[in-house]
Amino acid sequence: MTGFTVDPWDPGYAAALAVEALSELGATSAELVLDIERPAADWKPVTPGPDAEAPRTLLVIDGVRRIDARVWVHDPDAPMPVPGIAASYAAGIVRCGPDGADLAAIEVNRAMISASPYTPEVKTAHATYLPSKAADASFEELSLALQRQVTQLEVDLAVKHRSESDDLLLVDGPLRGRSHLPRTVGYIKTHHTAYLPAPQSAVVGALTPGQRTPVFLMGTSWRRHAWYVRLPVQSSAPWAGIARCEASSELDPAQAVRLADAVTLALPPLAGVDYKDPRAPQNLVPIGGLEKLLRHHLGDSRLLYRALRTSAQG
Repeated sequence: MTGFTVDPWDPGYAAALAVEALSELGATSAELVLDIERPAADWKPVTPGPDAEAPRTLLVIDGVRRIDARVWVHDPDAPMPVPGIAASYAAGIVRCGPDGADLAAIEVNRAMISASPYTPEVKTAHATYLPSKAADASFEELSLALQRQVTQLEVDLAVKHRSESDDLLLVDGPLRGRSHLPRTVGYIKTHHTAYLPAPQSAVVGALTPGQRTPVFLMGTSWRRHAWYVRLPVQSSAPWAGIARCEASSELDPAQAVRLADAVTLALPPLAGVDYKDPRAPQNLVPIGGLEKLLRHHLGDSRLLYRALRTSAQG
């Protein structure tokens, strides 16, 4: 008995729900404090002033994940095998500075995730999957457990490869789980929920490229400063080119405003272009390039799936 069985279904089935969206469920009841930078009734687009400075160095960090196979872990304490996933994930950092961008780090890990304490370490001909415990056997929890590992890998890489001269760290996705990192901003490309009331939401639609909204404080299951920024874009649609940025709630208002100005100056030169990327301009050039490289480093999914099935039969 090998301790696990590989499910014959396509491992990508039902995996299309973005894991970031799972952490935002119920966010329509978000707590909002709108007068952090200026009174809520006096909101208008903000253009960074002459004293604002873009960071000299911008570190962009991103992670990717893939389910290589669905598995069943043989648990002697359970009446039937426990569902799980065999997954590959990777994270990397791109350093953007005055002389261009260069790759600072890439790391790839594999995990066998289930709610069973008997989840085995699985060594195949091409990769080793380390056991990891999920809180329960639901697919949502398995996905979130995988996302937590991606987030931790990003944190570990940031701590390892960051120096005092690195001015700013940009995380692709919500800041959740990384808000303790200094000078760090979460970058959200897609919008699942309209957090702002109508008057302030209208300000988002009125932004021109290179402008941002005033900083506000928001809380769902966690609190953070936030603001919206518009990147260079051809479309005249109200929210075209809009991204949301997040920073730690521990910052005082002046710190949050300075950070918002710095990010607003730093992002436009990195905006994606539509003839190269359908997610442009929000999918920044360093993020798009890093995602492509990370997915390549995950390896051939068909090869890994066959290796897992062979190991399960061994």
